[in-house]
Order: sequence, then structure tokens, then C-alpha cells
Amino acid sequence: MNEAYIRPRYQETDQMGVVYHSNYIVWFEVGRTAYFRELELPYTLFEERGVYLPVVEVNCRYLYPAHYDERIGIRTRVTEFSGVRVRFVYDIVNLDTDKVLVKGYTLHAFVGREGRPINLYKKHPDLAKKIAGVLENDA
Repeated sequence: MNEAYIRPRYQETDQMGVVYHSNYIVWFEVGRTAYFRELELPYTLFEERGVYLPVVEVNCRYLYPAHYDERIGIRTRVTEFSGVRVRFVYDIVNLDTDKVLVKGYTLHAFVGREGRPINLYKKHPDLAKKIAGVLENDA
């Protein structure tokens, strides 16, 4: 699991100082990017190899609101990896109270430059091995 940190900016909130709902999806990307960076698999590495990870499904369950300038953690982990798809699961947490504010996931496909699905195990086994290794360690 990786934990990234943010503080909601004023522009991400409504007049009451509550974070607008679509920002959590953006924060999922912050968590996902930090997760891959920690694995030494930055998105630029995938792109250099002609691999892209479009979102094919997203889920976001809002439990409690986040507010302007609170200390927020984005806890990210991989729960599914098939070589063709990968699922990231997120908990958005208020770090001062340790209360989970939002739970969600994104499901991504691995595609080549043409936008067609690829199997990472076949095309880039070194990348697949790193992701699968993390999944096995979290089990």
C-alpha cells in the first residue's frame, strides 16, 4: 500500500468549504501515480514502451466530506492484476481523525499505442512481474 498526501485547495471546494465530489476521482490518480512511482514504475516508463492504462471502470463511495486545507491521505493498493487489467483500490482519509472519508476503485486495461488490449505478461514481463509481486506481497 502507498499513501500520498494532499491538502484540498480552495478551488476544489464549494462555498461551504466542502470538497466537490469529482475531485476525489482526480485524487485517485494522485494516489495511483504515487503508487507506481514507489514501485519505480512511473507512467512515463509505460508510455516509453507504448503501454497505456485507460480507466475502464470507476467507483466512488462518499462516506464523509473532506474540507478545505485538511490533511488528507490517499491510501492506494492493487487488489487485482491479470496482465490485461489492473484494479486499484483507494481510501481517502482525514489524517487528523483517521476517518475514512471516501472509498473507491479504478479498473484499468493495458493497451498498446493503437488502443488495443495487450497482455503485459507477454509484451513486457518485467513490468508484469513487478506488479504481480506487489499483489502477492499484499495477500
